[in-house]
Amino acid sequence: MVQESQNRQSQDGQSTETLEEVQQVVRQVAQGCHGNPEALLGLLRLLEALHREICEQEFRPALPDTRRALYSFLREIESEGGWPYIPRMRLKTLLAHLEAQTSELSETTPD
Repeated sequence: MVQESQNRQSQDGQSTETLEEVQQVVRQVAQGCHGNPEALLGLLRLLEALHREICEQEFRPALPDTRRALYSFLREIESEGGWPYIPRMRLKTLLAHLEAQTSELSETTPD
Protein backbone atom coordinates (compact mmCIF):
# COMPACT_ATOMS: atom_id res chain seq x y z
CA MET A 1 0.00 0.00 0.00
CA VAL A 2 2.81 2.42 0.90
CA GLN A 3 4.75 1.38 -2.20
CA GLU A 4 1.67 2.04 -4.37
CA SER A 5 1.31 5.52 -2.86
CA GLN A 6 5.01 6.27 -3.46
CA ASN A 7 4.78 5.05 -7.05
CA ARG A 8 1.75 7.27 -7.65
CA GLN A 9 3.53 10.29 -6.15
CA SER A 10 6.56 9.60 -8.35
CA GLN A 11 4.38 9.26 -11.44
CA ASP A 12 2.50 12.47 -10.54
CA GLY A 13 5.84 14.31 -10.22
CA GLN A 14 6.96 13.03 -13.61
CA SER A 15 3.58 13.95 -15.09
CA THR A 16 3.79 17.46 -13.67
CA GLU A 17 7.25 17.99 -15.15
CA THR A 18 6.15 16.59 -18.50
CA LEU A 19 3.02 18.76 -18.53
CA GLU A 20 5.09 21.84 -17.76
CA GLU A 21 7.38 21.01 -20.69
CA VAL A 22 4.38 20.53 -23.00
CA GLN A 23 2.94 23.82 -21.78
CA GLN A 24 6.19 25.64 -22.55
CA VAL A 25 6.38 24.17 -26.05
CA VAL A 26 2.76 25.07 -26.83
CA ARG A 27 3.32 28.63 -25.59
CA GLN A 28 6.47 28.94 -27.71
CA VAL A 29 4.63 27.72 -30.79
CA ALA A 30 1.78 30.17 -30.11
CA GLN A 31 4.25 33.03 -29.69
CA GLY A 32 5.92 31.98 -32.93
CA CYS A 33 2.53 32.32 -34.63
CA HIS A 34 2.02 35.85 -33.27
CA GLY A 35 0.08 37.92 -35.77
CA ASN A 36 -0.66 34.92 -38.01
CA PRO A 37 -4.31 33.98 -37.47
CA GLU A 38 -4.14 31.01 -39.85
CA ALA A 39 -1.24 29.46 -37.94
CA LEU A 40 -2.91 30.17 -34.59
CA LEU A 41 -6.15 28.61 -35.85
CA GLY A 42 -4.17 25.54 -36.93
CA LEU A 43 -2.64 25.31 -33.44
CA LEU A 44 -6.07 25.61 -31.81
CA ARG A 45 -7.48 22.92 -34.10
CA LEU A 46 -4.56 20.65 -33.24
CA LEU A 47 -5.10 21.19 -29.51
CA GLU A 48 -8.81 20.49 -29.87
CA ALA A 49 -8.12 17.29 -31.82
CA LEU A 50 -5.60 16.18 -29.20
CA HIS A 51 -8.14 16.93 -26.48
CA ARG A 52 -10.73 14.74 -28.19
CA GLU A 53 -8.20 11.97 -28.86
CA ILE A 54 -6.95 11.89 -25.27
CA CYS A 55 -10.52 11.90 -23.93
CA GLU A 56 -11.65 9.03 -26.14
CA GLN A 57 -8.56 6.83 -26.25
CA GLU A 58 -6.91 7.40 -22.87
CA PHE A 59 -9.17 9.16 -20.38
CA ARG A 60 -12.46 7.27 -20.77
CA PRO A 61 -10.85 3.82 -20.55
CA ALA A 62 -8.94 4.96 -17.44
CA LEU A 63 -12.06 6.04 -15.56
CA PRO A 64 -12.83 4.12 -12.35
CA ASP A 65 -15.10 1.13 -12.79
CA THR A 66 -16.97 1.21 -9.48
CA ARG A 67 -19.54 3.75 -8.33
CA ARG A 68 -17.61 4.60 -5.19
CA ALA A 69 -14.34 5.13 -7.05
CA LEU A 70 -16.07 7.14 -9.78
CA TYR A 71 -17.82 9.33 -7.21
CA SER A 72 -14.51 9.95 -5.45
CA PHE A 73 -12.85 10.80 -8.75
CA LEU A 74 -15.62 13.23 -9.71
CA ARG A 75 -15.37 14.95 -6.32
CA GLU A 76 -11.62 15.31 -6.89
CA ILE A 77 -12.23 16.85 -10.33
CA GLU A 78 -14.60 19.42 -8.85
CA SER A 79 -12.26 20.29 -6.00
CA GLU A 80 -9.31 20.75 -8.39
CA GLY A 81 -11.01 23.16 -10.77
CA GLY A 82 -13.66 21.29 -12.69
CA TRP A 83 -13.87 19.53 -16.01
CA PRO A 84 -11.47 20.58 -18.78
CA TYR A 85 -13.19 22.37 -21.61
CA ILE A 86 -11.91 23.92 -24.80
CA PRO A 87 -14.40 26.61 -25.81
CA ARG A 88 -14.82 27.61 -29.41
CA MET A 89 -14.94 31.24 -30.35
CA ARG A 90 -18.43 32.12 -31.46
CA LEU A 91 -18.82 33.73 -34.86
CA LYS A 92 -20.62 36.71 -33.26
CA THR A 93 -17.62 37.29 -30.99
CA LEU A 94 -15.25 37.17 -33.94
CA LEU A 95 -17.39 39.59 -35.95
CA ALA A 96 -17.68 41.98 -32.99
CA HIS A 97 -13.89 41.89 -32.64
CA LEU A 98 -13.46 42.66 -36.33
CA GLU A 99 -16.00 45.50 -36.15
CA ALA A 100 -14.18 46.99 -33.16
CA GLN A 101 -10.87 46.85 -35.03
CA THR A 102 -12.45 48.43 -38.11
CA SER A 103 -13.95 51.28 -36.09
CA GLU A 104 -10.61 51.84 -34.32
CA LEU A 105 -8.86 52.04 -37.68
CA SER A 106 -11.40 54.49 -39.08
CA GLU A 107 -11.06 56.69 -35.98
CA THR A 108 -7.27 56.78 -36.21
CA THR A 109 -7.07 57.22 -39.98
CA PRO A 110 -7.12 60.89 -41.03
CA ASP A 111 -9.67 61.83 -43.66
